[in-house]
Amino acid sequence: MESLLCIRHAQSTMNAEGLWQGQADPALTEEGRAQARALAERLAEAKPSVLASSNLRRARETAEIAAQRLGIAAHLEPGLRELDVGQWSGLARDEIARRWPEDFERFRAGDMDLRAGGGETRRELRERVLEAIRSLSKRYRGERIAVVTHLGVLRVLSPGIRILNGEFFRLDLATLTGASADAPRDGGTAP
Repeated sequence: MESLLCIRHAQSTMNAEGLWQGQADPALTEEGRAQARALAERLAEAKPSVLASSNLRRARETAEIAAQRLGIAAHLEPGLRELDVGQWSGLARDEIARRWPEDFERFRAGDMDLRAGGGETRRELRERVLEAIRSLSKRYRGERIAVVTHLGVLRVLSPGIRILNGEFFRLDLATLTGASADAPRDGGTAP
């Protein structure tokens, strides 16, 4: 069974501040760089031969640290970018809930057609991400692929997943459109 290693980027400055990022482009924190180094050690055991990453800085930096340890190049893939949360970007969860209570509840309920903060829908995100993964799978057929991406992306691939910064799980490529994964499921944190 061919699997995809799905990695959530390490902690960014906005993660540390509890702010929604969307497609904002913050750097990793010092803790984030330490998480990326620890991730690289765990990934070495999984032996990916291809490492692709969102082109947003927090994912790119995570991938570059891991790639150096793995001795492979990190390939940037814009299709793996986080959900565009429009005007919610840079805001704390409580402020979003206060200013847009109905939209926030729809978002929390998993509405696939809500334009989060006026940005992108989860349905659009899912289509974009699946296209990027299909392209990677075709381009690197037979290779063990790892992707460094974002919580929102991981949640459209595996709804409800709960995964910390700098962690990864395996996703069966053959059943990707069914979004099955070997990972715990839960709701909760911001993209």
